[in-house]
Amino acid sequence: MTAQADVRIDARNTPIRSVDAQRALALARDVLDTEARAISSLGQRLGAPFVAALELMLRCKGRVVVSGIGKSGHVARKLAATLASTGTPAFFVHPAEAGHGDLGMITADDVVVMLSNSGETDELVLLTPHLKRQGAKLIALTGNEQSSLAQSADVHLDAAVDAEACPLGLAPTASTTAALALGDALALALLDARGFSVEDFARSHPGGALGRRLLTRVADVMRSGSAVPRVPVTATLAEAIVEMSSKGMGMTVVTAADGSVAGIFTDGDLRRCMGRVGDPNATRIADLMTTTPRAIEPDRLAADCIVVMETPPKITSLLVVGRDGALAGAVQLHDLFRARIV
Repeated sequence: MTAQADVRIDARNTPIRSVDAQRALALARDVLDTEARAISSLGQRLGAPFVAALELMLRCKGRVVVSGIGKSGHVARKLAATLASTGTPAFFVHPAEAGHGDLGMITADDVVVMLSNSGETDELVLLTPHLKRQGAKLIALTGNEQSSLAQSADVHLDAAVDAEACPLGLAPTASTTAALALGDALALALLDARGFSVEDFARSHPGGALGRRLLTRVADVMRSGSAVPRVPVTATLAEAIVEMSSKGMGMTVVTAADGSVAGIFTDGDLRRCMGRVGDPNATRIADLMTTTPRAIEPDRLAADCIVVMETPPKITSLLVVGRDGALAGAVQLHDLFRARIV
């Protein structure tokens, strides 16, 4: 199907084009169907070569070097990034730059993955004898198993497609989608073979939201020492109010004589007791506090604080207590916001 548009001419003889909505949607659906069929066909053809490529990459003592040019180069860059973020050390090398010095980045311990739909890309074909001479293993991902790259590679992965989705049959579309999907299949099969975990992924993404949620511990965000409001169990309501006001956490911890946590007194407790309390200076905080405060251990994930806080009835401050029962600190909801856990 060849896309066309209605054409009008303005006063300056400049064509003014408009979109034929029905035709455009039909073409778009045809493109998506073509690319979906290309990916589905790949799955049916997977076999021993795919496993052989995985073995080479899994046992690689160096790095996985990914290379390609043009549209295949963009796919190659993405594959290198996906590999690196999922536990397989990898980087991209531009094939033209490799012939002008960057070849020195590749060693005999490396595995090189070359992407080319035709399998005859000059820049890649010219590199293969140099790579093999250096001792690097070569995986070729092409759409032509009879091509120069496919024939010279240690492993060839067939990414052939029946047709491009481009209505002109020219622009790389289905072929690049197929290569991208096959690259993802390689990366994720390697992830599984390595036993790569969610925690490993987080360590590769410390700047992202997932990394923060999976790497940040309660001890990293909690307030401790003098920043935590606390009064002894013998304190009066008036003393507790002063302590709460000075520390700005909306609560105060109530501690026993041995330093352990006896309870907690919050802003909510204060509002609820105001109508039945006479003299704040004569009222003991021990008679008003909650004796079973919610708490969390300092080595737990900070994200776990949200689960504890959101359990009805919801709270905004949470005590941090060690395994020995001693008070380690406290966390307020705002602390989690500042750490971007929420």
